[in-house]
Amino acid sequence: QIDHLFDLELQNRLPTTIIAGDQEKQREKMAEMMKCVGVVGGGQMGSGIAQLAAMNGLDVWLMDADQDALSRATAAISSSVNRFVSKGLLSKEVGDDAMRRLHLTSNLQDLRSADIIVEAIVESEDVKKKLFKDLDRIAKNSAILASNTSSISITRLASATQRPSQVIGMHFMNPPPVMKLVEIIRGADTSEETFLATKALAERFGKTTVCSQDYAGFIVNRILMPMINEAFHTLYTGVATKEDIDSGMRHGTNHPMGPLELADLIGLDVCLSIMKVLHEGLGDSKYAPCPLLVQYVDAGRLGRKRGVGVYDYRKKKPITPSPRL
Repeated sequence: QIDHLFDLELQNRLPTTIIAGDQEKQREKMAEMMKCVGVVGGGQMGSGIAQLAAMNGLDVWLMDADQDALSRATAAISSSVNRFVSKGLLSKEVGDDAMRRLHLTSNLQDLRSADIIVEAIVESEDVKKKLFKDLDRIAKNSAILASNTSSISITRLASATQRPSQVIGMHFMNPPPVMKLVEIIRGADTSEETFLATKALAERFGKTTVCSQDYAGFIVNRILMPMINEAFHTLYTGVATKEDIDSGMRHGTNHPMGPLELADLIGLDVCLSIMKVLHEGLGDSKYAPCPLLVQYVDAGRLGRKRGVGVYDYRKKKPITPSPRL
């Protein structure tokens, strides 16, 4: 699936026209002012965000308390950068420079010089709030604190800090180096300056941005997760096999991956967590997690990262997504 996404990225590299209006110039200036990015969390999302920043000429501090996670992140970033180079999406010189700009640490204090710190840790409001409180204490006064949360209220995360105007949601899609979209979520007190600076940084990364108000699930997961949940209901009630559900959506709607394959890539625990946020935040029974999704998570079947989810990746290769027309 990842190689297929790289191929789509290569196909979509079309010339673009830059409109040099006052707002665009202001954003460019803001983006240029950022020299150092801090990332908390060495998992797939955190390492991908760190890679993006490094490939775009920024110094990066990637922090994770788990040394093994940092080792895995280094290997994943190196492999991904090499893939970009081999497919002609990045020059070898830029790839080598990106690896030199990447710094790993298990000490949160090392992020104190960052102009923006992006957290990409477990999707738990309590855990994120504690981290934001710690980041608020160690980060320089001008630093923006951004969350890669896919569903949790930015306003509530900002309440753990003394700088709510500098807290924002910056939700990358998975995998961050390849997927084109970044959702930007403004909390109740997020300033216009913080919003414009964050948008400028995402655009420097070559991303398309959309802005969401601070409601459960934001834009993408408000729509995507109920579809995935419904795919689990379709499997749970015996309407079709997992293979036919995914094949139907890939070929019938031109999606590069079926919803159950995508759930395995995202992580079933993450999907369940988001559905719970939607259910609690919106108060509608239609967002109640499918019992089969709950059962899989309880059984430790979390998807690709565990080797087994809806599909068993330990025994056979995953289904190859159909190419776009």
